Amino acid sequence: QVQLVESGGGLAQAGGSLRLSCANSGSTFRSAAMGWFRQAPGKEREFVATINWSGGVKYYADSVKGRFTISRDNAKNTVYLQMNSLKPEDTAVYYCALDSQNYGLGSQRPESYDYWGQGTQVTVSS
Repeated sequence: QVQLVESGGGLAQAGGSLRLSCANSGSTFRSAAMGWFRQAPGKEREFVATINWSGGVKYYADSVKGRFTISRDNAKNTVYLQMNSLKPEDTAVYYCALDSQNYGLGSQRPESYDYWGQGTQVTVSS
C-alpha cells in the first residue's frame, strides 16, 4: 500500500523560502518516478517538478526553474521540494505524486501518476 504524506507548507513572504517534504510508507517509492504539482483556486492542477528513481535526473516547469529544487532520499522514502525566492503567484496547494509504473523521469501530466498525497497549502504574501 502506497501512502504519501506531505508536510512543510505554510505562510511565507515574497522572496522567502519553504521546504516541502513528502514521505512514503511503501517500498514502491525507491523504484518510482516522483512529481510535485500545485493547484491554485479556480485553476487546473499544474506540473512543478519531477525526479527519477535515483534522483539523478530532474525536470522543472519554466515558472519555477532556478528557484525550486526537487530532491529525494530513498533511505528515508522521502522526496523534497526546496522553494526559494517565493512569489505570490506560487500560492497554491502543493501535491506530491508517485508513478509506480515508471522509474525514469516522471511525466508532466497528472493522469500519469497513480498515487497522490493529500496536499499542503503554501501561501506567499506580497
